[in-house]
Amino acid sequence: MQVAARLTRRIVAGEFPDGRAPSELEICQEFGVSRVVARETIKILASLDIVDVAQGRRVVVRPRDEWDYLSPQLLEWLPDELVEELLRELHGMRMLLEPELAAMAAASVTDEALARMRESLDRMALLQDDPGLYLEVDQEFHMEICRAADNRILDRIMHSARWLGTASRRITSAEPAGLRRATADHARIHAALQARDPAAARAAMRFHLRDNYTALTGREHPEAPAPQ
Repeated sequence: MQVAARLTRRIVAGEFPDGRAPSELEICQEFGVSRVVARETIKILASLDIVDVAQGRRVVVRPRDEWDYLSPQLLEWLPDELVEELLRELHGMRMLLEPELAAMAAASVTDEALARMRESLDRMALLQDDPGLYLEVDQEFHMEICRAADNRILDRIMHSARWLGTASRRITSAEPAGLRRATADHARIHAALQARDPAAARAAMRFHLRDNYTALTGREHPEAPAPQ
């Protein structure tokens, strides 16, 4: 894993402009590791779609757009500036999906799901001075909305992006008063769901995500109006 991390950072830095990554033998020679370790290193990079092993066992770097950016492992190895780009792209995905998920959930949410969200809200209010635990409850609140929307494909998409979501929440929760504002946003979403009002749920989620955008980028979101 350590060798894979170092090679990933070097690939990102453009140290292999010809598109050829180190072979097993070259990894052994450079890092002083066994052929088994070198082989497993290449397997790790291939599992993240960073490299392909071409015919003749030539290891080639894949286009950066094709890497597995939903992998928590890759996220740990990328430079901060690239992670920031990914988090902005994640926000774009969330703006597309989560307001509609909230609207769908409002039409089908059960009393049991609402009760679980209410419990999460109560815990958020108690954890506003503990960002680490708060983030876990925050994420579960959003996944509860996904489950209430009753669409397994969308649920899996959101589940797969949860690692990036956690990274994003670490940034947005660091802003002064950010967690208190987030709790109020979640309460607004819960109220709309409890009222079984899809339009209000959609608007409340969009407002919450606009708040996140401001905390993430330091700029006002292009869509500025508050929810009705």
